[in-house]
Amino acid sequence: MANFFRSGALLVFAVAALAVLFALSPASAIEPIKIARDDIALDLSGAVEIYRNQGENFQVSTAPGPDGIVRRIEVEANDERSTGDWAVFALANTTDQQLDRLIVAPHFRLVDSGMFWPDLGSSRIAAITPSEGFALDRQASPDADVFQITLDPGAVVTFIAELASPKLPQVYLWEPEAYKDTVNSYTLFRGIVIGIAGLLALFLTILFVVKGTSMFPATAALSWAVLAYISVDFGFLNKVIEVSPGNEQIWRAGAEIGLAATFVVFLFAYLNLNRWHGHFSYGAFVWIFGLLLMAGVAIIDPAVAAGIARLSFAATALTGLGLVVFLGFQGYDRAIMLVPSWVMVLTWLTASWMTVTGMLDNDIVQPALGGGLILIILLIGFTVIQHAFAGGALHQGLFSDLERQALAVSGSGDVVWDWDVLRDRVVTRPDVSIQLGLTPNSLGGPARNWLPVLHADDRDSFRTTLDVVLEHRRGRVAQNFRLRGADGHYHWFSLRARPVVGSDGEVIRCVGTLVDVTEQKKSEERLLHDAVHDNLTGLPNRELFMNRLEAVISIAKTEEKVRPTVFVIDIDRFKQVNEGLGISAGDTILLTIARRLHRLLKPMDSLSRFAGDQFALMLLSEQDPARIAAVAESIKQAIRTPINFAKREIVLTASIGLITWTSAQASAEDMVKDAELAMHQAKRFGGDRIEPFRPAFRSVGTDRLQLESDLHRAVERREFTLAYQPIVRLEDRSVAGFEALLRWEHPRRGSIPPSDFIPVAESCGLIVQLGLFAMQRAADDLAGWQKQIGDAPLSVSVNLSSRQLIRRDLVSDVRSVIARANLKARCFRLELTESLIMDNPEQSAHVLSKLKKLGIGLSLDDFGTGYSSLAYLTRFPFDTIKIDRSFIDDASPKRAVLLRSMISMGHELGMSVVAEGVADESDALELRQMGCEYVQSYMFGAPIPADAVLKMLKEQYPLAQA
Repeated sequence: MANFFRSGALLVFAVAALAVLFALSPASAIEPIKIARDDIALDLSGAVEIYRNQGENFQVSTAPGPDGIVRRIEVEANDERSTGDWAVFALANTTDQQLDRLIVAPHFRLVDSGMFWPDLGSSRIAAITPSEGFALDRQASPDADVFQITLDPGAVVTFIAELASPKLPQVYLWEPEAYKDTVNSYTLFRGIVIGIAGLLALFLTILFVVKGTSMFPATAALSWAVLAYISVDFGFLNKVIEVSPGNEQIWRAGAEIGLAATFVVFLFAYLNLNRWHGHFSYGAFVWIFGLLLMAGVAIIDPAVAAGIARLSFAATALTGLGLVVFLGFQGYDRAIMLVPSWVMVLTWLTASWMTVTGMLDNDIVQPALGGGLILIILLIGFTVIQHAFAGGALHQGLFSDLERQALAVSGSGDVVWDWDVLRDRVVTRPDVSIQLGLTPNSLGGPARNWLPVLHADDRDSFRTTLDVVLEHRRGRVAQNFRLRGADGHYHWFSLRARPVVGSDGEVIRCVGTLVDVTEQKKSEERLLHDAVHDNLTGLPNRELFMNRLEAVISIAKTEEKVRPTVFVIDIDRFKQVNEGLGISAGDTILLTIARRLHRLLKPMDSLSRFAGDQFALMLLSEQDPARIAAVAESIKQAIRTPINFAKREIVLTASIGLITWTSAQASAEDMVKDAELAMHQAKRFGGDRIEPFRPAFRSVGTDRLQLESDLHRAVERREFTLAYQPIVRLEDRSVAGFEALLRWEHPRRGSIPPSDFIPVAESCGLIVQLGLFAMQRAADDLAGWQKQIGDAPLSVSVNLSSRQLIRRDLVSDVRSVIARANLKARCFRLELTESLIMDNPEQSAHVLSKLKKLGIGLSLDDFGTGYSSLAYLTRFPFDTIKIDRSFIDDASPKRAVLLRSMISMGHELGMSVVAEGVADESDALELRQMGCEYVQSYMFGAPIPADAVLKMLKEQYPLAQA
């Protein structure tokens, strides 16, 4: 008996210890879910037990088997995605047959996903281990974790799921064929919805391109955002692009942000909120900008970005509700038309809120909400189209073609011209008689009533045109004619009409439009007159003169009494008048000259203004050479007669070239060209003269033209070089600087002196380009010499032309020349002649002061030859004067006094003095004694090329090279 009680105590202790052990264990046995053969789909979510933070090894008790025994199993995590969380559930096959089932855990479920920090989906189950048999095989599926299981008859199996994410929203047990049919049905539905969304987005985009109003791009953007959201939600995005595991949440958050942002843009654009207040624009911009920032946040924390996007969508819907109600009561048609769409939006928003909070828990609700979005976009699209085309294409269909044509004619303001041929009655609506100031309906009735008021030159063509239309029974009337008004003035009209043929093939009516084109015709006449006449004097221009001369020459070839003489008249030094008195004064003087010349003409003669200060005269009234010479002298005297302007007399002269037609002149162009050559020859002889044409002038003109042509090519081919003449110190005979002289080596004619090509360059506008070349080359050469011999006290001087002095860019050109050569400004000098600066002393003083501020040197060349006032010269910032060689060569007794005065005056003004043209040593010694510092002449050095200069400088500065 004692042994019995002892054994019983031990049994009780063992049972108690076992109970304590089970109580302390991490998991206990679970209740299995019984499966029947007819079960198609079972929701296992409520029967799944979740164990958190269990680590990589997990122990759990199995469900009681058929024998009632509870066992314990241990599972080790094998997947790198394991979170340390585990899910346990058990299945019991209550049938006598083997059952095949699928365990399905969807990656994303909108239901109960949450409003804040929503669950955006991911892989849920990494692996499933059964209490019996091997680990389950995963089935391929893009949007769910699917595992296939086989349950033997009467078996009870416990399944331990290794979780890949903290949440497991839903687990289903599906019959394989039923699951396949369900997936296929959803695939069909999703495909239809995505197709509709894509077509709608494309359609709205095309409407945006066609219509172009702001609401279309906003609606198109919203439709594309819906398409993107549905593509992500339905898993279509994975079929288009490869989405790496773990990035689904970023794409889903981005789609929700895009949907929220485009929703704001649509509301703003459709309601045209910026028309109500500018603050709406600022608010919408800040709102959209904040959502765009959330797109960046989505990469870091998709849940936060998606939560803010959902809040934004709800806030936009509520804000839109307030705006629609407020603006609707204000009578704003857009807000009223948006009411049905916004009711749909609020309904969809309510359903979405109930879904994400778990109040609606159904597998159909998620695809239904996707389809609801498409219905919303369809309704919004119809609303936008209805508003955009209101009063447009829809209403145009209410009008017939005849009505549209009538409206077009009425809107154009044209007069309808209707001729009833059978009754010979013309009707105009509105009545053109009133427009002409005639008695109302005076032009109604027969077509012949129009003939008396038609211009005499237009009557025959008007009558003939109508007769031709009646005879041929086809064609169009397109005619311009003049009608006389009550005041006697003619009005131009343009008639455009066509015949209407009856059933018998005859013309029964002629209908068209009549347009008053008087102003247009006047404009054409003014343009035609301006095209062939000078705007200032009203004289014929060169084109009209040449046309008239050509016609006269053609008559002269058959009529011996017709011998035209052509005068080409050019006013001498008229440029100085424009510069001294101004352009308006020059125009006034040209008008005076034109009137004087016109008074010399007879009815057959013609006067023309060619260009600027150049006139041409065609003389037909005189044939005798003596009389022609008298006319030429009259022209000369008419121009020489003083012109009173601004209380002063202006005396002008002219260079006149003339030629009388002979059979040798083939055309008007040749005749005028010869007269121009004669005029240029008169200018070469000093102007104020009459020069008849001689054949020898052609060679002179041709030579000048050839020289000008060669000059253009020489610039392009770089045929110009610089020669440098030394400027020597009289004190020690050392080189102080050089004057750069331009040289042209022509490939055929050899060396051409500057006196020949410089005037040509000035007349054809190339002197500025040559001057820039000379300045840059001289600066570059001096900089190169100083690098070779060191920073020696040398300078280089470049001559400045009149064209360069008056250019506004001269100062900037000099500055850039010095900068490009990396040369010190004090080493660069410009030389100007006295006559050049005195042409316009005010402008010269202004430009020279700016040049002086750059730090360069300024030399006054040919000093004493310009007849200028010494008081004027003191205003210019020259630092050097160059005495002209004519004063050195002067043999008069006063030569020494004059030279000494010049040198003393220069020193008193703070200038250094250079004497040019010193021919012998005695002159040099005399100048040295007078205080002259520098000389420049062939005696002290002829102009030499740049390489010879460098050799000379190396001899003068041997130590600098070391």
